[in-house]
Amino acid sequence: MNLVQQDHAAKPNRPALRLVKTIDLSRDEWLTVRKGGIGSSDAGTAVGLNPYQSPLELWMIKTGRDSELPKVNPNDETSPMYWGTLLEPIVAAHYTRRTGNRVRKINAVLQHPDPDKAWMLANIDREVVGTSDVQILECKTAGEFGARLWRDGVPEYVVCQVQHQLAVTGKAAADVCTLICGQEIRVYRIDRDDALIARLIELERQFWHYVETDTPPPADGSDSAEMALRCLYPRDSGNTVDLRDDRELCSTFADLVSVRDDIANRETVEAQLKQKIQQRMGDASIALFETGKVSWKRSKDSSGFDLPRLLEDQPDLPQQYPLIKPGSRRFLISTQSQEKA
Repeated sequence: MNLVQQDHAAKPNRPALRLVKTIDLSRDEWLTVRKGGIGSSDAGTAVGLNPYQSPLELWMIKTGRDSELPKVNPNDETSPMYWGTLLEPIVAAHYTRRTGNRVRKINAVLQHPDPDKAWMLANIDREVVGTSDVQILECKTAGEFGARLWRDGVPEYVVCQVQHQLAVTGKAAADVCTLICGQEIRVYRIDRDDALIARLIELERQFWHYVETDTPPPADGSDSAEMALRCLYPRDSGNTVDLRDDRELCSTFADLVSVRDDIANRETVEAQLKQKIQQRMGDASIALFETGKVSWKRSKDSSGFDLPRLLEDQPDLPQQYPLIKPGSRRFLISTQSQEKA
């Protein structure tokens, strides 16, 4: 998605409003405040550029439908959020050491000063003081998986986050200080881009309209949207909805069937190509080609649990340790030709 459109006339930038102080705010209270608008960390999601979250999932959160969504435990030591929060002061301190720029906390949820943009909120990691070149510091940490998103510079969803902060605060520039895999610090400068901000506000406003009108945004095909739909509609009613007169959805159904057939055909071709190479390799471990290589190695033996034998020896065990797994809705497709067969 290209967020940049034509330049807009520059307007005087007013400072942000301090909506609420956060220094004594509990996490639950802070999350409640965030539901009242689009925060800077929501910006990339709201415009469809966050690889970790869909607009539909964010809409569920903003409209209070998130009770069934998986919750991130801030004390979970396996969570990226836990380490991001823990390492934020260290990243900020190293930023000062690297650049010489002093920083300080703001301890407030900020709000856009324009009444028609009061839904634009921002939490700033640090304010940069004592220099006219940059005013905001955004601290990030990226593990092995997340580091891939930083190979070509600042990811788009983080750019949206920072431009949102600059829009709310009226500031001119921000630095993004990122700790990569716990051992490499990178500092990126992001200057205010009024054309991008104008487009960002336009798209965020569209999302906020979904929230205000209690209308779910379109699902985007992501795992996040899949999870959101399952949480929104966990059970079926047993009713039948007749969509035969809905031309758009009938076309969608036809496209879905066509795409699935194409995937099945491609999987068959993939298997044939793979097996041709395997047959030529024989017992070789690696095959080299002009543009790459193939590895076909036996994995290490693993230990398992022979459940059938255990149940044969002790058939009463299932009754002694019952476990009910909740059912989930399955999406099955059948065409008229299949039904007639």
